[in-house]
Amino acid sequence: MVKKKTSKIAKKKTQKKVSVAKPKTQKKVSAAKPKVQKKVSVVKPKTKKKVSAAKSETRQKKALDAARAFALAAAKAASERHCSEIVVLDLSGKSPATDFFVIATGTSDRQMRTVSDEINEAAREHKFQRFGRAGYEQARWILLDYVDVVIHIFDSEYRDYYDLELLWGDAERLTIDK
Repeated sequence: MVKKKTSKIAKKKTQKKVSVAKPKTQKKVSAAKPKVQKKVSVVKPKTKKKVSAAKSETRQKKALDAARAFALAAAKAASERHCSEIVVLDLSGKSPATDFFVIATGTSDRQMRTVSDEINEAAREHKFQRFGRAGYEQARWILLDYVDVVIHIFDSEYRDYYDLELLWGDAERLTIDK
């Protein structure tokens, strides 16, 4: 008789794997164990010191005074550059958007741009940063927004058409030192 040689791989394929299942053991039911609660420490966030109402009011008053000073300086700059019909309106308490309007009428587009640039210099001196500018290129209505102070430089046609003084007729008009 001749024996056939079989490879190890072939033997493994032919052999069946038999797994023996382990019997499941039943868990013992015991009396309920008391659960131990872990102590959790709560860290309170640091709170800022409360600012008294009086300090808050004085800060607001200082900001309003600074805005008033800048509005009058802007009006003076417009006056020095020969703008006409210059009006400063105090809108504090009347408008949620701004505290002061400065409205002026220019004679030409070049003059209106120059006035706009001069007011920008005055803003830097008073530590006000411009938030936005519109109409500078067309120079029909240049709007400079410094948040607390908004400056409108119109040509005569647009000034008559929009008539912002009538819109804010209940606002107090400030006098401009020349």
